[in-house]
Amino acid sequence: MRNVTIHRAVITAAALGLALGTAPAVAQAKATPNTNAPVKVSLSVQGPNGLLFKGKIKTKGHDVTTATGGTHTCDGTNGGANPTAVPTATAALDDAARKRHFTWDGTWYASFDDFSVDTIKQVSGGGVAYWNISVNGTPTPVGGCQFKLKAGDKVAFTWTSF
Repeated sequence: MRNVTIHRAVITAAALGLALGTAPAVAQAKATPNTNAPVKVSLSVQGPNGLLFKGKIKTKGHDVTTATGGTHTCDGTNGGANPTAVPTATAALDDAARKRHFTWDGTWYASFDDFSVDTIKQVSGGGVAYWNISVNGTPTPVGGCQFKLKAGDKVAFTWTSF
């Protein structure tokens, strides 16, 4: 009989809480921020003979396809660099190329889980140079599909001799 009395007391307390609007707390899922929301960045491409492209571009991480490298993810999760998808430097180059109608190409390196940008607007390093990627004036410490961009960043691809 004692158990029945305790059980009724618990049910009565819960019902009273519901009636008074003080129901027991229920765990609710927290909203996860969209880490891959599009951002607007300034992008420049400096070739050996001058500026090849300069403009603002809206970008977010996405799959990238090149003639040489094929189609691969380029959203910052490459190589475990970021836990969720984010806008990246190479994705920004890819978006600019598609929107402004120029070409670029890159080799995919599975061991780095990233592209090496080989050619932009038909300008290649050709074994004597490479396309350096910098953000806000600092070379990126990781590949272009791994580096997380923020709104307002200044992204530069610069033809750099060895």
